[in-house]
Amino acid sequence: MPTETTECAESNDFSTSPLPPLSSRQADRLVHLALRTAAELGLSVCYRGGPALVPADPSAATPVLGLSNLARILSHFDENDWQLVIQQHFEQILEQLRQGQPAPPADPERELIQRLVPRDALPPEWTADRPDFLPGLISVPSAEAGGIVTMYLQPADLGLAWPDAERFGLANLRRLRDDVEYVEHDDVRLAVVTGTPFAASRALVLDTVLRESLGVEQAPHGLLAAVPARDTLLLHVIEDLTVIPALGLLLNVAARCHSREPGPLSSDVYLVTPDLTWHPATTVLPDHTPLRLSPELESLTKLLATRE
Repeated sequence: MPTETTECAESNDFSTSPLPPLSSRQADRLVHLALRTAAELGLSVCYRGGPALVPADPSAATPVLGLSNLARILSHFDENDWQLVIQQHFEQILEQLRQGQPAPPADPERELIQRLVPRDALPPEWTADRPDFLPGLISVPSAEAGGIVTMYLQPADLGLAWPDAERFGLANLRRLRDDVEYVEHDDVRLAVVTGTPFAASRALVLDTVLRESLGVEQAPHGLLAAVPARDTLLLHVIEDLTVIPALGLLLNVAARCHSREPGPLSSDVYLVTPDLTWHPATTVLPDHTPLRLSPELESLTKLLATRE
């Protein structure tokens, strides 16, 4: 069947990049390569600006091919390799579409896994009654099958009440195993937790992460933590006043990860107390001066200073 894949005339302005972290020129190249690849795959789509290729026929509902995460993926590759990466990415999406919606978990008690999701990525009516775990992030039961993660915002569809679905999801989240890499800079040690699509969500079971993945039975002064992207959890166990340079390092790494990695969650850094209560680590002042320590972290640094 003949296809038409075009760049719609009203959306050729790349004066500012619509697809960070790529530059405007790189975003332009991504769109052109994506359109060409889509045409080769027999898809009738066009680009009208923003983060996706959309159906050339406005009355058609599909396909919609997202470009935001693809841009983040491509930022890690040489531009000479972009064509192959884009082709593989779109082929994977089409295969998922052909397979249709994954079947609901046959055994929710063993298969549901709790997942952190940006609130603004979901329809408001689906999340209005769900509390934030962290500002802008909610915890949702999900299941993974064939590399596809499906969220279940209505656990009643699985014959479950929300508390039961959440309990199952957290129990299974605890069973995951992390990859941990340590970054050391000027006597500051930062743990980078990865290894699964639920690495950032492991913040929901931080006591398990500390004990099983970091070998820390207790953190008497708490820790600094960040969940910049779905595959990454950043941690620093607080021992002394090196918490100040650790905060600077963590802010830098979290911001870079949040801006470049697929599945961005939050660029903020948090102070987690020994009882695993989360507080902001910094405070933004209304006059836009540099960040300051939050009251909770400032109080902790004063306590640590008396012990130096």
